Amino acid sequence: MAGTVTVPGSSVPSTPLLKDELDIVIPTIRNLDFLEMWRPFFQPYHLIIVQDGDPSKVIKVPEGFDYELYNRNDINRILGPKASCISFKDSACRCFGYMVSKKKYVFTIDDDCFVAKDPSGKDINALEQHIKNLLSPSTPFFFNTLYDPYREGADFVRGYPFSLREGAPTAVSHGLWLNIPDYDAPTQMVKPRERNSRYVDAVLTIPKGTLFPMCGMNLAFDRQLIGPAMYFGLMGDGQPIGRYDDMWAGWCVKVICDHLSLGVKTGLPYLWHSKASNPFVNLKKEYKGIFWQEDIIPFFQNATLSKECDTVQKCYISLSEQVKEKLGKIDPYFVKLADAMVTWIEAWDELNPSDAVVAAGNGKAAAK
Repeated sequence: MAGTVTVPGSSVPSTPLLKDELDIVIPTIRNLDFLEMWRPFFQPYHLIIVQDGDPSKVIKVPEGFDYELYNRNDINRILGPKASCISFKDSACRCFGYMVSKKKYVFTIDDDCFVAKDPSGKDINALEQHIKNLLSPSTPFFFNTLYDPYREGADFVRGYPFSLREGAPTAVSHGLWLNIPDYDAPTQMVKPRERNSRYVDAVLTIPKGTLFPMCGMNLAFDRQLIGPAMYFGLMGDGQPIGRYDDMWAGWCVKVICDHLSLGVKTGLPYLWHSKASNPFVNLKKEYKGIFWQEDIIPFFQNATLSKECDTVQKCYISLSEQVKEKLGKIDPYFVKLADAMVTWIEAWDELNPSDAVVAAGNGKAAAK
């Protein structure tokens, strides 16, 4: 096990926050040299590496990290027939790491994301900021014009209802990127040289009833509060769509968080997204999704969950039924996806029998 690491001049605390309560999940097809840059921030934590592609390929991990690595053979062995719900040849495979984690919190990052610097030139400890976001409440029911009222130097503005100032538990912390923005293929094509250099020093709660495009490359969440809904769908090999895995999860998560009175934050922290993927390859993956999303988004905007849906699992099964009934009319893929959503929940509960009990307690408490 890696021990506590203190780096002189860095922002790493002497005892890292949530050291024994958080896993870092990384999907990859290559050697993880990028971890050297993150060593001051990641080394104290446990890593779950989900290897995509050829399982016979040896993935090299720098020395000194505490990790477990799963390839496709491991996924098939652990889940058996239910492994069909885990995508292949797509970063959506990362959600298997969420399932096998035994920690309360998860942070996931892509292997082409490096440490960014704030405007003063200081390295940004993205993980530490995510943890701060998750450990402080959200304000989904009423917008605070000073953004995060729980941050040092801020508060609730005049006119903010006192009855809502306790906030709601935070389930998701969604971070952003400097350098290469997270654009779709058509936008990449018309703006091939565009880079994001704008550092906005803010964290916002996404209001209840508002959807957002969740990006999985800089994301943290409370696994006990929302983990079973963090399914990244069926993407990649053998599927008609790709690059919608994280967004699909985000739409499902947001509907369920709204129902269970949980919060979703976006903004800080930033990381440095180092390279742009090929826009022509991306267009081939996104082509159907670009059309389908014009129906998918209204579907989620109008999705409803009953009072009986008092756990994340019950909410997710209800959504899967609605996906099959309404989106299944658009394309047979959505019938297959709805079935996979059910399989995912079954597999999650098999590997995490105690989580179902915890989720029931959290759901009932949040629904009051």
